[in-house]
Amino acid sequence: MQRSVTVIIAAYNAQDTLARAIRSALSQPETLEVIVVDDKSLDATAAVAFEEAKADARVRLLTAEINQGPAAARNRALDAATADFVAILDADDVFLPGRLSRLMACDDAEMLADNIAFVTTDRIGGLMDRTWPDITPDFQTLGITQFVLGNLRRKNVARGELGFLKPVMSRKFLNRHGLRYDTRLRLGEDYDLFLRALLAGARLKFTRRPGYAAAIRRTSLSAQHGAAELSEMHDRLVAHLQMDGLSPALTQAMQAHRDEVRRKRDHRVFLDLRREKGAWVALRYLFGATNRIWPIARQIMSDKLGWTAMAGDAAPAIDVRLLLPPTGQPSVAVHQ
Repeated sequence: MQRSVTVIIAAYNAQDTLARAIRSALSQPETLEVIVVDDKSLDATAAVAFEEAKADARVRLLTAEINQGPAAARNRALDAATADFVAILDADDVFLPGRLSRLMACDDAEMLADNIAFVTTDRIGGLMDRTWPDITPDFQTLGITQFVLGNLRRKNVARGELGFLKPVMSRKFLNRHGLRYDTRLRLGEDYDLFLRALLAGARLKFTRRPGYAAAIRRTSLSAQHGAAELSEMHDRLVAHLQMDGLSPALTQAMQAHRDEVRRKRDHRVFLDLRREKGAWVALRYLFGATNRIWPIARQIMSDKLGWTAMAGDAAPAIDVRLLLPPTGQPSVAVHQ
């Protein structure tokens, strides 16, 4: 029996790309429904979704009275979903042909993920006929410690942040464990949900064959998110460390992730203070804790010299960038 999928799209000011995203989901035979939640957009996003719903009864439109962010929008759709599995699709991204069929063929995991192809918006259409013959569709298990480590930076390497994964998730498992997105988060909400699902016993399997195409953002995620979002994410990572049943290896990985986000938060606070209150106030903050000085100085040098890159950052010289390398480990050595 074919397993069904509810595709969830949280949309905000996405009038130019939403129809393409919806149609890519509807082209998958496993798609039972596409639930679009318009998060109080200021443009014609809701009208676009309404037109798509008129054309195909599988499209359902929910509208928000106030903008609450993607986590709240997705939770509303999760509560309304009826299929066996749920899949998150961002409003400016697309599912590649055969994606859900390939994922649903693996029947022994609660979370099933595939590779993400990052590409500029104008080139997404060119991926629809790409077959990736050199990348096997085999599935591998991704352990929880390996997942956490896969979100850390590595020197001189564009980060393949595993929190960017878009797994198809068992709706029954999510409901059984009361798992929903944390609405306080506007950064790292996917990572937070995935980690809590893995801690609850979910099995995560992935294939390196790309099935999801993500539009490259012209500005980095670190530039888009401020100190408040980074602070909230840091607090969640601290809370994760208070959970029961963490192995020493997992604890060490989670601590490293927490420290990395703390350094990013401190750097953002420093930049905000320098811009809003002047250099002297920023310098007082910089020297207010010994663990801030070198990380902030190093990040400033890194930004100026272009030493680091993240998955999803613009890379004009590269046609397509994959989240996971075609072979080998996802992004780090395996630590179970």
